[in-house]
Amino acid sequence: MIKPRKNPIKALIELPNWLGDCVMSTPAIENIVSFYRDIEITIIGSFNSVELLKNHPKVVKVVTIESKKKLPLKTFSGLESFDIYFSFRGSIRARATKLIVNAKKKYQYGQFKSSKSHQVEKYVDFVNYSLKINLKAGNLVSYIHKKNNSKTSKILGINPGASYGSAKRWYPKEFSKIAIELSGSFDIMIFGGMNELDFANEIESLLKSEGIHNFTNLAGKTSIYELSSYIGNLDVLITGDSGPMHIAASLQVPTISLFGPTNPVETSQWKNIKSLILKKNLDCQPCMQRICPLKHHNCMKYIEASEVIESITKLS
Repeated sequence: MIKPRKNPIKALIELPNWLGDCVMSTPAIENIVSFYRDIEITIIGSFNSVELLKNHPKVVKVVTIESKKKLPLKTFSGLESFDIYFSFRGSIRARATKLIVNAKKKYQYGQFKSSKSHQVEKYVDFVNYSLKINLKAGNLVSYIHKKNNSKTSKILGINPGASYGSAKRWYPKEFSKIAIELSGSFDIMIFGGMNELDFANEIESLLKSEGIHNFTNLAGKTSIYELSSYIGNLDVLITGDSGPMHIAASLQVPTISLFGPTNPVETSQWKNIKSLILKKNLDCQPCMQRICPLKHHNCMKYIEASEVIESITKLS
């Protein structure tokens, strides 16, 4: 245990860039808080990552840095001094940030190797190694969800996008088959970011062509707070390996996750007791590529809507 202090520990935490990775870092961040107890945290990261964590009770300041921009030297050099700095990123820019940050102790994920498989455990091992502790990986944590208890019908969420690349995406036509089949039992919510409007709009068009109107297309229309609130009220979510998938896990939402090029051993939902994975187990899986290197996309193409519909009954 550390010695008692008159003033709280001042910590700077650089969050993972991707939304899903940020969700998976929450058990590690909670372990940092548990270890120090009296701590004030400044977080830096992408807009989505910062939005996800800014309401943490220990966060006193946020700094948003978009990944596509050059390293803003004035932003980092203008920060106050810190007792400790954790970076959950290992990029070149993150390594440069470490040099600029004024902190007594600095730890960076990219300079640490974990023997564990799941990304949640890797992040926790990083913190354990840095602080010379041995805390376990707890549940994912949501800091922004507000549940709406006034809904009058069951809701099925479909998330057709995946920011990482096209190889992870299933097909709008297949998502629409599920929504059409189940529209008598569920209202439908379609999710997606600004880069995924085409997929969501195609699903909307297919539903309208079949006379289905009990749906809401939320693609490109929600903040991270609103996205989490909507996901938290779902009865089922169907999604690829994505940030919304991990948000659903943090809220224990029943989820069917479609895995193609990525590895569910590393990035499946963490500790969601109502989670099912659909995966074809082809020889080429997992290739971990953004675009199918074999040009056939069979890992996702071979998943059928009927399989997903059948899997929903297993979650109830």
